[in-house]
Amino acid sequence: MLQQATGQELYVFAEPASSIPAHSLSVKIKDHFVSSDNIYDRFSNRLMPQVMYGISRKLMVRAGISIANMHTTDTRYESFSVYTKYRFLSKDDLHKHFRMAVFAEASKTRVPFHYDEISMMGDKSGIEAGFIATQLWHKFALSGTVSHTQVLDKSRNNKVLYIPERNYQSVNFSVSGGYLLFPKEYTSYKQTNLNVYLELLGQQTLDRSTYYIDMAPAIQLIFTSNTKLNLGYRFQLGSNMNRMADNSFLVSFERTFLNAFRKHNQ
Repeated sequence: MLQQATGQELYVFAEPASSIPAHSLSVKIKDHFVSSDNIYDRFSNRLMPQVMYGISRKLMVRAGISIANMHTTDTRYESFSVYTKYRFLSKDDLHKHFRMAVFAEASKTRVPFHYDEISMMGDKSGIEAGFIATQLWHKFALSGTVSHTQVLDKSRNNKVLYIPERNYQSVNFSVSGGYLLFPKEYTSYKQTNLNVYLELLGQQTLDRSTYYIDMAPAIQLIFTSNTKLNLGYRFQLGSNMNRMADNSFLVSFERTFLNAFRKHNQ
């Protein structure tokens, strides 16, 4: 099973260059929450249901929505997003591989324009495109991502002078490491995997010289090779941005259905 063989590169906060198996469907529910946001000074969260499909072993697509109270006083639908990833390079060997992919994402949100930080998770409408490179060595996987984001908000083209100036463009990066702790040896696909992660996440805006750098440790459990439970904590190492919060939590649950739409031979 692919998820057991490369479980340590199923990162919690970033995406690897690998894709979900061809002709497979994944359903994922993420809940991102902060204990005290910078608008209402209260607990707020964002629920993000997503559906992913592996068109081929190289190409996948994803669609999702977000429901949150992070920008409003009540919880409501806030955004819709679509994502695609194409793996254009694979160098596979026994217990190791190197893969590269390109990706693009588009998001449309109804929430007000808040904060300097540019995020496609529901905070901004826009497009993002980038590259991912992932190297697997047996039980350890290392991955890096570089991307560029353009915010497509109506305020970008009006004649209003905003103070401070709004951010509409950014360069984003991530460096992610994952290690398979258990099992030490595979004897059955029913064994539970335990993976640990440490991810470095950053952004530099291009309109103004604002930035952030975050650290994000996480753990992941994989059950029967097709069901994942992720728990992560993200905290700020450095920043000069006005952000929603300096730290946040992420919980997600994902179920993959292999060969979901392929007809089996009789």
